[in-house]
Amino acid sequence: MPRTSDKREKLVTAAKSLIHRQGFHRTTLADIASEAKVPLGNVYYYFKTKEEICEVVLEERKQDLQRLIGDCCRNSNPKANLKRFLRCLMDDSNQVAECGCPHSTLCQELRKISSPLSDRAEGTLQVLIDWAVEQFRKAGVPRPKSTGFEFIARVQGTMLLAHTLHDPRRMKQQIKVIGTWLDTL
Repeated sequence: MPRTSDKREKLVTAAKSLIHRQGFHRTTLADIASEAKVPLGNVYYYFKTKEEICEVVLEERKQDLQRLIGDCCRNSNPKANLKRFLRCLMDDSNQVAECGCPHSTLCQELRKISSPLSDRAEGTLQVLIDWAVEQFRKAGVPRPKSTGFEFIARVQGTMLLAHTLHDPRRMKQQIKVIGTWLDTL
């Protein structure tokens, strides 16, 4: 018999997946319970509302980004770290073309509603922006704040278009262009 923490983890994993695939508004607690193979009543033991589970999803998304950033920063060369990040995005291009960026799509959707979740969502992408700014600062690039923001804007725009056009090939092409742009800095 699974431990109760296993059920909670299954629910969070299911919520992350469903919210990424179909969005926050279209995902119900019943969907999450079904995906997790957990009785619906158990959902309410751990999470009283869909917003509560979304708060956990947001925190996990932030942790996912922090792990990705950590994996990208294997050495002291900040441009190599940024390029490693781009390679990770290329590896995820099929999933991004299918469902969008798991971080920004949720942030965009939550920004459209007036709730504390929209403010919390903003912090998820801010982690990525702050990291990029720091990499450009370490690389000695002039105006690291604006360059870091531009880097993330280019990446996010690329993922948005790949998802909208359902075209991982274009995403890969544009990620290569961003890598070439990095070489010019």
